[in-house]
Amino acid sequence: MENFSKLKAHLLLEKNGLSFLGDHRVMLLEAIATHGSITSAAKAIGMSYKAAWDTVDTMNNLSDHPLVRRSTGGRHGGGTALTEHGQWLVKIFREGEKKFQGVMEDLATDREGFNHLQNIYKRFSMRTSARNQFSGKIKKISRGSVNAEIKISLDDHNEIVSVITAESVELMELEIGVEVYALIKAPSILLTTEASTQFSAENRLCGVISRIQAGEVNAAISLVLPNEKTVTSIVTLETIGKLELVVGTLAQAVFTSSTVILARI
Repeated sequence: MENFSKLKAHLLLEKNGLSFLGDHRVMLLEAIATHGSITSAAKAIGMSYKAAWDTVDTMNNLSDHPLVRRSTGGRHGGGTALTEHGQWLVKIFREGEKKFQGVMEDLATDREGFNHLQNIYKRFSMRTSARNQFSGKIKKISRGSVNAEIKISLDDHNEIVSVITAESVELMELEIGVEVYALIKAPSILLTTEASTQFSAENRLCGVISRIQAGEVNAAISLVLPNEKTVTSIVTLETIGKLELVVGTLAQAVFTSSTVILARI
């Protein structure tokens, strides 16, 4: 029989089935608090710069309040820091982790119960390939005979509109106030620097370009929205040159309501 008594318990917080906060992410937040820089924090915990920023973006997008704020310019050249909410979350996570370790040590004496717990975790874990994942609450539902328009409030500054079938509304038991996840693939999002465009898309998220990750043909461009949420678009290098996109440029992320997939756990 295997010895479960020496197992180390790691707490993982999920938000409606999506991984939100675990030990590795908390380590990144703690490193940011210590070093005041994403580059230094990533290096300190052995994470790539890109992975660190993607992790921060994911946490800020899924949180009701931003955990990390970034600043640019100034005498010290800008940096990153935890918000009060981020500091509080790290504190209660570490406290909860200690209590969870005690529970796991008790559970480890019961092999059947331990295996059952693992099966439950696997069943409720969910992964998605969509680069953009947002958590929000349904603000308005406009029903039609075939489709329904769902307006989702991400926070006090940002909202997203999705169009799904009327049947899906019923199957998912959607109603005003229900929390859902809005998923949008990065190639479905267009970027523009024009305040007024010819696009008929229902969704327009305004922000500032924070990162450009260029490849041989395309580039992933991240736009920081109000309240530290981030949306990422995949565009061609030709588009970057034509629109003269650089870090710090004001831009809009434009996408149709039909490209927004809704999930509810």
